[in-house]
Amino acid sequence: MDWSAIGTYLFQLGTSVGIKLLMALLVLFVGHKLIKALKKWILNSHKLDKVDVGVRSFLASFSKFALYIVLFITVAMILGIPTTSFITALASCGVAIGLAMQGSLSNFAGGIMILLFKPFKVGDFIKTPDASGTVEQITVVYTILNTPDNKMITIPNGTLTNSVIENFSAHATRRMDMDFNVDYTCDVDKVKGVLADVIQQNPLILKEPAPFVGLTAHNENKLTYTVRVWCKSEHYWDINLDLRERAKKEFQAQGIEIALPKMKIEK
Repeated sequence: MDWSAIGTYLFQLGTSVGIKLLMALLVLFVGHKLIKALKKWILNSHKLDKVDVGVRSFLASFSKFALYIVLFITVAMILGIPTTSFITALASCGVAIGLAMQGSLSNFAGGIMILLFKPFKVGDFIKTPDASGTVEQITVVYTILNTPDNKMITIPNGTLTNSVIENFSAHATRRMDMDFNVDYTCDVDKVKGVLADVIQQNPLILKEPAPFVGLTAHNENKLTYTVRVWCKSEHYWDINLDLRERAKKEFQAQGIEIALPKMKIEK
């Protein structure tokens, strides 16, 4: 047995495998760094400032996923794994994974639908049947909301595309409707005048369209007066709280009684 020839063969084999392994590790390391840099660039580059934030987030997530697949195929080719066999095996795994992850694929398709039709965008305040909050991020599979009390809610995109969504930030202005229940004994014109004065005292309420104050319902134990005012969307809750507080104080000052439940007791 020629030990010298065997040693030479093992050395050459080890050198070849070692070089391939080092090359594969180098490509893997550099590729990983480049993918992270590309994702960061997509999210933060000023050249993409005109692109919607949600689209940028989606592109970053999708690019990362797709490029990692390309990177792993490249590493496999460097290591000498037959490309055709590798791609065939990858495709087979993809089919199996796809069948097992139908829900995730539905969420992926939902994310594309959201970005194409834009029922909402990053920064909008939305309400779904299960949650409400400000849209923080739209990813490949999930949409992330931040609630007013600073909790994070993750909602599958597939669920969102099949749900009724209220978008409170879609328009610059909103109409606010408020009802005030007053006792039957109170003078109608006096109540309307007090409510009109309360509206005039708030500078955030828009003059156009003009505010509305009217008696809208006769109930068994109360009269319902409705106030409708228009405001900028960001001022909605400030005005809502202010009108309620001012109306309560003015009703009390003017002797206007708030309607309370009454019970008739028969002897």
